[in-house]
Amino acid sequence: MAAKKSSSSKTKETEKKIFTDSNFQVKRIYQKSSKKKPLEDAGKFPFTRGIHPGMYRDRFWTMRQYSGFGDAKLTNERFKFMLDKGQTGLSMAFDLPTQIGYDSDSPQAEGEVGKVGVSITSIKDMMTAFGGIPLGKVSSSMTINSTASTLLAYYIAVGESQGFKSNELRGTTQNDILKEYIARNTYIYPPQPSMRLIGDMIGFCAEKVPSWYPVSISGYHMREAGCTATQEIAFTLANAIAYIQTCLDKGLKIDDFAPRLSFFFCCTIEFFEEVAKFRVARKIYAKILKEMFHAKNPRSMQLKFHTQTSGESLTAQQPDNNIVRVAVQTMAAVVGGTQSLHTNSRDEALALPTQESAKIALRTQQIVAHESGVTKTADPMAGSYYLEELCDQIEDGVWKYLKKIQKMGGSVKAIEKGFFQSEIRQNAYRLKKEADEGERILVGVNKYSEEEKQPDLLRIDDKIEIQQKKALKKLRESRDKKKWEKSLSAMQSAADTDENLMPYIISSAKAFATTGEISNTFREVFGEYRPKEVF
Repeated sequence: MAAKKSSSSKTKETEKKIFTDSNFQVKRIYQKSSKKKPLEDAGKFPFTRGIHPGMYRDRFWTMRQYSGFGDAKLTNERFKFMLDKGQTGLSMAFDLPTQIGYDSDSPQAEGEVGKVGVSITSIKDMMTAFGGIPLGKVSSSMTINSTASTLLAYYIAVGESQGFKSNELRGTTQNDILKEYIARNTYIYPPQPSMRLIGDMIGFCAEKVPSWYPVSISGYHMREAGCTATQEIAFTLANAIAYIQTCLDKGLKIDDFAPRLSFFFCCTIEFFEEVAKFRVARKIYAKILKEMFHAKNPRSMQLKFHTQTSGESLTAQQPDNNIVRVAVQTMAAVVGGTQSLHTNSRDEALALPTQESAKIALRTQQIVAHESGVTKTADPMAGSYYLEELCDQIEDGVWKYLKKIQKMGGSVKAIEKGFFQSEIRQNAYRLKKEADEGERILVGVNKYSEEEKQPDLLRIDDKIEIQQKKALKKLRESRDKKKWEKSLSAMQSAADTDENLMPYIISSAKAFATTGEISNTFREVFGEYRPKEVF
């Protein structure tokens, strides 16, 4: 997320004179009052028009390209390449074993090590991944959920090894377990202990890592699974309510932690609906925080969000067409007011992106930022009759869903009943049926198809798994066994109490406990989650 600026410098930049190519002066914001629609300004409650007064006139969004594959060394090389090309924040992808708490030498990890993200099995891997990158001077995002507490512990320990205190670290852990039960499925523990871990992280970060966003409440994966724009916002905000209540039940005060809650949304190619969705999300969230949770700090009411363009919308056929799809989605995310953005690469329907494809995706953001002109005024689409009507329809639908979920007892109860899952699957079926029957045109797939040759793709060498296994064996032989056993034992004992678990996880990470060992310790206490199948 963006670093804070002084109010004087922000005012000065917001009021600076900006012109179009034809030399017409551009105002900071355009608005017209009416009896039906009261005036709303950017940077003011309910933040429909953006969370900052000048939005991108003051500072562009963080260009945070999602990277990570193979081992830590390869990922470090990709990080440095993208930073050299102008990326302004890091975003780390993890392989499936890391995401669900298995080490590289676990039987459950066979064939998956390093394939869809980087393999991080211990603090040593994290040190390598961020070698030569000063953690106190860069913002890092980690797409990790079930094992988020472990990966944050590694990150804090690596920062300390570089000479940075935890209060100097900036970034985000996704850490949204509720949407895992709904759509993504990289969960480990049942909902209640998972919520406990998230509450512990939020409380710990509020005190020790104040510039960190300990949770990024995610609609992205639910949208990719098939839900509508209205469902994406409603289900995400319902989950946010559950996390907030968890923190309040722990005795935390709303304005002590709410300013560091963040969100993560998908941006599909339905341009106007996506812009409307983002505006509505800000407005409803602000009202929830003010009216339901009685927040007083305006920053608590600001919905700060990262956006990723839609991976599901990309096609394996004619992959160069995906560059155009991503450009449209990029424009929608920016016009919608995102705080940070990842743009998907053209070849991601086929494999992890090549270095060249990742660069094109980054250049897409840079062209929109510097050449399109949409950054010259806050909320440039406001006042569009079509857009405003879409906003009203989405808002009405979101409130109806929130009331329905509340009657069920909240998100956790709704998940246990299979409500979210059923709603998403029904809409996913509708979308697939429309494409199969030709009602929904997919260029290059069900219309304008042609013969084509396979592009060059990034392939992960199977040797990575062998190397990771050898490194793990060496780590286990060289670490201080007494210190390792003591740290894990203390962590397991704490898991049976109401103590905050983060200090114990950090201690275990520093004792070179592995991702799998930490997760298995919690498995013994919390058990594993088995989902209810619904359609």
